[in-house]
Amino acid sequence: MNDTTIEIRPGRADDAATIAEFNVRMAQETEGRTLDRAILDTGVRAALADASKARYFVAEAGDGHVVGQLMITLEWSDWRNGEIWWIQSVYVHADYRGRGVFRKLYRHVAELAKQQGAAGLRLYVERENAAAQTTYAQLGMTMTHYLVMEEMFDR
Repeated sequence: MNDTTIEIRPGRADDAATIAEFNVRMAQETEGRTLDRAILDTGVRAALADASKARYFVAEAGDGHVVGQLMITLEWSDWRNGEIWWIQSVYVHADYRGRGVFRKLYRHVAELAKQQGAAGLRLYVERENAAAQTTYAQLGMTMTHYLVMEEMFDR
């Protein structure tokens, strides 16, 4: 299989269970975290129903199965007088890794961002995830001088 057998499309409500499952797997694989499935399911459905929260894009194989995903959220940049599209919730099914699925998702979103006048794309990546960093660099992304800090609240 090569990436020509993969079609990229916006996520739909009927993709919610697959997207949630991919998020569960991604959190476990990248951070060793177990997500609260009830919160996750509600969050995925909320994003799919309201593009102002987030937009999912999925990679669909020729047989109709979703094999990859990414989510876009927006950040307003006053410095650039434009939106920065944040790529999040990236996951490619293990059987499809190394076959150009993420590359196709990324290129689709990058082209859409350019068409819609976005200032650029950003994502965060685990420090130890060298494979992902290499993939992102091959697509033209570069490391920034920013570190991400957070304070998360129990919910």
